[in-house]
Amino acid sequence: MGVSRLDVFYRRLLLTKLFIGGWGKPEDLKRIFEFRKIIGDREKCKSLVPKDYPVYINKTEELADCHVQEGFFISPLEHLVPGILPQEAIKARFQFIVPKRWQKNRPVCIHLAGTGDHFFWRRRTLMARPMIKEAGMASLLLENPYYILLRSSLKNVSDLFVMGGALILESTVLLRWLEREGYWPLGMTGISMGGYMASLAVTNWPKPIPLIPCLSWSTASSVFTTGVLSKAVNWTQLEKQYAINSRYEEEIIKLLEYCGADSFKMGPKLLTNVEEHFYDLSEDHKLSVSQYTRVDGGSDSSLIPNKNVSILRDINQFLHGHFFCLLRALSGYNTHGRKTDPAECCRPSLHKESISFMKGVMDECTHMANFSVPVDTSLIIVVQAKEDAYVPRTGVVSLQEIWPGCEVRYLKGGHISAYLFKQNIFRQAIYDAFDRFCVKYPDLH
Repeated sequence: MGVSRLDVFYRRLLLTKLFIGGWGKPEDLKRIFEFRKIIGDREKCKSLVPKDYPVYINKTEELADCHVQEGFFISPLEHLVPGILPQEAIKARFQFIVPKRWQKNRPVCIHLAGTGDHFFWRRRTLMARPMIKEAGMASLLLENPYYILLRSSLKNVSDLFVMGGALILESTVLLRWLEREGYWPLGMTGISMGGYMASLAVTNWPKPIPLIPCLSWSTASSVFTTGVLSKAVNWTQLEKQYAINSRYEEEIIKLLEYCGADSFKMGPKLLTNVEEHFYDLSEDHKLSVSQYTRVDGGSDSSLIPNKNVSILRDINQFLHGHFFCLLRALSGYNTHGRKTDPAECCRPSLHKESISFMKGVMDECTHMANFSVPVDTSLIIVVQAKEDAYVPRTGVVSLQEIWPGCEVRYLKGGHISAYLFKQNIFRQAIYDAFDRFCVKYPDLH
């Protein structure tokens, strides 16, 4: 399956750069990795957030069909990992859209924000208000920690991991608050990064709960290494920091524990994906046949642009060698099962090494296989776009493998067209998951 041209074109219109500050402080990454070991295990998290954690409502507005409440609470992450959140993000903020008339029960769906979804208006307009009209369902919109008052992209790679940890804990606070207030059933959703963060939050919830992640997948590593957003990453700054500060290589890599099958599988599989990446993302992808060259004596179907031959050969060597070397280094064993020194692995170019490090840290902190499996995966309905160029599925473990029993619904088109024109399908998936929950757990409240 190819990638959406609209996704590629839309990405070119945006000038925003990601991770302009670099990787983040090595000491912050260390603290995050240690906390990931706790928050990735649901059993260890049962007492992290008290059931009576204080939540405050400070504003109420009445609209034609609903009441809009605004509230706040202190993010539990500030108590558990002090100083890791920026000062502006310590107070978590949310908006609660409640129908004036309930149709059946008092259902509430928590919506987490996607990339660039600042404040609440987008989710309120495109999802929450229609859900009141269509299903009499309330929506709670939680603001992303780094979007509160900042209106900026994530500055450091580590910020994404901090955001994930904060949203897991903050979602737990809100779910428990909604339970205390008598709302039922409760569920979680989000689009793009919001769907991914909602998935993380549900892995930590100790009860069956509907989950509807839209336009997200099993890990963020492919988003920033092979997806169109990889073009927005400030690789120059990341490479510079990685080269200057040896702590990333000498200390941080040793802390990476994720050695899932997809890390190994990516070596032989990503070449095809990278070729498609060049075809679809290159500014001059419409080249004549005379500008193409065969690779490894292949047929016409393996023709690639001449000027990209050396690049693809380098990447091929990197994919078949470095990921395997990294996997061996992380596991501490060579192909014969004997202990090996990570220094034995070949050291590739700085850019390749930075991509490898990005994949390693992203998989460590964002791969769903590094977190607990949700209590009831039959309550999960994933909505994906077949030609999504933002969230590549090639070469990574699928959610069906990680969460056996979950349902995946595929839409035609890419990420942007689905976001703009398929909101009704997202909402229907929410209604279906909630109905499934009510049939299966009618007395669970």
